[in-house]
Amino acid sequence: MSVKDKGTEQLIKDTAKKIFFAEGKLHATTQDIADAAGVNRTLVHYYFRSRKLLFEQVTEEAMDELRHIMSDAFTGKQTFQEKLKKLINAFMDQTIAFPYRELFLITETNRYDTEHADEVHDTHTKPFLAEIKAEMDKGAIKAMDPRHFMMNLFSLMAYPLLSSKLSKGFMKITDHEYVKLMKQRKQLIFEMIYPQ
Repeated sequence: MSVKDKGTEQLIKDTAKKIFFAEGKLHATTQDIADAAGVNRTLVHYYFRSRKLLFEQVTEEAMDELRHIMSDAFTGKQTFQEKLKKLINAFMDQTIAFPYRELFLITETNRYDTEHADEVHDTHTKPFLAEIKAEMDKGAIKAMDPRHFMMNLFSLMAYPLLSSKLSKGFMKITDHEYVKLMKQRKQLIFEMIYPQ
């Protein structure tokens, strides 16, 4: 096999992404991934050489995907309300699809230096915080330190998804009901910020 098949390579990455971030099996073996993808384990090693390299590539792509989604929501030309709706919808849709990715990426960010965080702050966070402050100055949203607003927003979006197993157990909610609740939650979060 001298020419790598991009379709097979993508199938393996997509399968690994699903296993790691949708099912939460962060310690899945190359055999687990091969079985789920319907390929021979030697193909996984052929394309990625090791489970570690596959995991690193899938993780980096997951971080890039999240950066792209957040960048689009933070820096678009829409009104603040439109940006907020877009951010809530995009973040929650992604976290519903890949709940363990968010948990993993939160943990993983502790390993990185501050250079990337500084870049994101300057290009995305700082302008978004200024928009939040402008909305507060207009009286459109409750006045507070804009950083509290941002932390509250991400807590409202992320916590129910990150703690889904706990909530499902305590409240006896099925998987289907939980997805329905999370889809309803997108509008509820927006309405908490902008009451009708």
